[in-house]
Amino acid sequence: MAKSTLAHRALPAPAAKALEALARDISIARKRRRIPQRLLADRMMVSLDTLQRLERGEPGVSLGIVATALWALGLIDRLGALASPDHDTVGRAEELKRLPKRTRAPRTPKPDLDF
Repeated sequence: MAKSTLAHRALPAPAAKALEALARDISIARKRRRIPQRLLADRMMVSLDTLQRLERGEPGVSLGIVATALWALGLIDRLGALASPDHDTVGRAEELKRLPKRTRAPRTPKPDLDF
């Protein structure tokens, strides 16, 4: 039975949907490769129950388990792009707001003319 901690109950709906989609994608990837759950769990060195919780999208499954599943399925390269700054449109917009309106050339020191 899944734990019902405050963190699990307070999980925002969009986050819960994203976890469910990730879980579904991992399950589909496993099935496309015709890997039984027991075999994938063995490759990941986790219990069958942990893999089943991952494939149900339960939020208590650790990020390390997710990473291991992606690795075992040959999809680990996608994890690095998950929160890549290159895809952070909100962060870029905030950064653009903070740019100065005007810029000046840097001051150059006066030459020392004392010979």
